[in-house]
Amino acid sequence: MILAVELIPAWRLAIAFVPVAGVLTVLWCWNQRIGTSVYALTRMLIQLLIVGYVLLAIFTTEHSLVVCGVLILMAGAASWISLRTVPDQRSKLLGRAFASVGLAGGLTLAVVTQLVLELDPWFSPRFLIPLGGMIFSSCMNTVSLAAERFAAECVEGKPLEQARATAIRTALIPITNTLFAVGLVSFPGMMTGQVLSGESPLVAARYQIMVMCMTFGASGLAAAMYLWLTCRAAPDASQ
Repeated sequence: MILAVELIPAWRLAIAFVPVAGVLTVLWCWNQRIGTSVYALTRMLIQLLIVGYVLLAIFTTEHSLVVCGVLILMAGAASWISLRTVPDQRSKLLGRAFASVGLAGGLTLAVVTQLVLELDPWFSPRFLIPLGGMIFSSCMNTVSLAAERFAAECVEGKPLEQARATAIRTALIPITNTLFAVGLVSFPGMMTGQVLSGESPLVAARYQIMVMCMTFGASGLAAAMYLWLTCRAAPDASQ
């Protein structure tokens, strides 16, 4: 029997926070600061509640500029958050991060939505916004790791090419691990959601393959572009 996806009552949703409370308790008992975790959890809760209502409006829009504006906003937010690992250089590096996330993510999103899915209309927000979110989020994570590792390697006096190689290798570790684990250890969100909604696992698997290809491609290209731009701007880049 296939279970229909239903709206989770608030009191049952609250139960999901029991493991969260367990983690916070451990951190507290081990004399660790829980402020960042509490802030992150609170922000997550507020953001998701708000975005649920916002998406209701966006999904019904018939204006491509609205959808493109939302995507640009998402790319900008992802770029800013990605530089959280290098706070002292955040403003200086924001342009490079935005170019990397925006171009790599935007091109990947265009390939997937226009050539693989062949959306009609091309700006269908029900597809563009969620897929864009997946792509920009992956780009954000790899750029964040690449920025932190490249800066650390440069502080240690490593040559630019060696620092860049270490940074790109480090940045791709999480997404590469995900490729190894998908289907064996984990069933990602899109595949799980489709199966829960009654879709064939074979159909869900094809969509998940598309998602894994787009996230790996966008992530790697974003990190590579960021490192390329950063190396070009380095004082000793011509040496």
